[in-house]
Amino acid sequence: MKFAKRFLFGCFILIFICSTCAPVSAISILEEQKLSKEFMEMMKSQRVILHDPIAMHMINTVGYHILSGLPFQPFDFTFYLVNDDSFNAFASPAANIFIYKGLLFALDTIDELAGIMAHEMGHAVNRHVSQSIDRSKWVNYGSMAGMLAGILVGAAGGGGEAASALTMGSAAAGQSAMLAFTRENETEADQNAFMFLKETGYSPQGLLSGLTKMRAADYHGMEGVPDYFKTHPGTGNRIIHLAGILENYTPAKKIKTPPKTFDFSMVKYRLMGLYGNLDTSFNRVATQLQSEPENPALLYGMGLLYARKNQRDLAISYLKKALSIRLFEPMILMELGRIYIDDGKLETAISVLQGVKEDPIMGLWARYYLAIAQLESGETLSAEKNLKQVLDERPEAFPRAYYHLADIMSQEKNDPMSHYYLGVYYSESMDLKNAVLQLKRAIDSLEDPKTKEDAKKRLDQISGQLKAKR
Repeated sequence: MKFAKRFLFGCFILIFICSTCAPVSAISILEEQKLSKEFMEMMKSQRVILHDPIAMHMINTVGYHILSGLPFQPFDFTFYLVNDDSFNAFASPAANIFIYKGLLFALDTIDELAGIMAHEMGHAVNRHVSQSIDRSKWVNYGSMAGMLAGILVGAAGGGGEAASALTMGSAAAGQSAMLAFTRENETEADQNAFMFLKETGYSPQGLLSGLTKMRAADYHGMEGVPDYFKTHPGTGNRIIHLAGILENYTPAKKIKTPPKTFDFSMVKYRLMGLYGNLDTSFNRVATQLQSEPENPALLYGMGLLYARKNQRDLAISYLKKALSIRLFEPMILMELGRIYIDDGKLETAISVLQGVKEDPIMGLWARYYLAIAQLESGETLSAEKNLKQVLDERPEAFPRAYYHLADIMSQEKNDPMSHYYLGVYYSESMDLKNAVLQLKRAIDSLEDPKTKEDAKKRLDQISGQLKAKR
């Protein structure tokens, strides 16, 4: 709730500050790329990005299918999932599109997701953010990127730049001239989305349906807040406008076939089961199961929720029931394997996960869980091989793999590498003091020059982070 409010206020502040600059013009492509790089470095350092392989495969599949029908764009579009329950999505500089997991909780179809994503892509194509920035008023892009990142993540830590942005908000509230501009941007992005979707095979009705749900959600209790404090103002008027456009809409005779991806409901309840608020999600799924007791997505979600409650027998029971309806479903098998590890059934876990490790989407995650089962079974060589493969391909998604490698190195009496992996693990976990301690120990005793140089670079980066905090 606080996260959402501070973000919404912050976005308006960015627009307000830029609106005081005249004339309003777009910054250059190179300047926007520089700002984007700074912004993304700060976003990634705050660990607000959710690296779920199944959800990200679905989001990327939808996003790149929409993009395939657009003319050449100056930026490479990249899609991210934000680990927050708010009903929101936004486009940052240089075509980075952020989808909140709470948005997926609220939607019901792939068409609705495509509609919201197309809208955000419409903002990026028209460079609405860059048009709001007068470069002469900013000393450096690091400051601006820091403000943008602080708006997003400051609330999670309870203050910082987000709190400062809120203070500025009271002065910004009087600038009603920007209200028409921001509403114009939203209408333009909606019109873009409609055009983007027409030949994709995704129904433009999904955008209207998604907006209607956004309106019904009342921005999590923020309906009383003026429109110009919201990231997506004028929702009611946009619904009326879109309904008028769609009234006479007939699908084109030649349209693309949407690419296959995971069942939307399975992904939705996976996210809810693994990452949603435990009590809220449990009550919601339990209520829906009363009317749909054979729904595999709900059974899957309930199994994941019971696992988080440490009621593993019930978790396994629900997952097996879901599997009996969706035979050989890899996403169910992967989570069954993980829960078998937690339940101490290592042989069963290894058997299940071996069958998923070659899956093109979930294989890497299955391999990670397989490594944990192998490590706990004493198969350290196999575990080490799998952990290194995981880190070679997606290090940002598996920070805990460094911890397990440190454990293996310790068992092998390789203390220098154990210190190194622990240092990297603590660095990725933002435990900077312990990271410094372990990396210094590693540097003092490492013999491999490449690993030693990497440890020194990491130590220098951490030293810079610690200085910035002082």
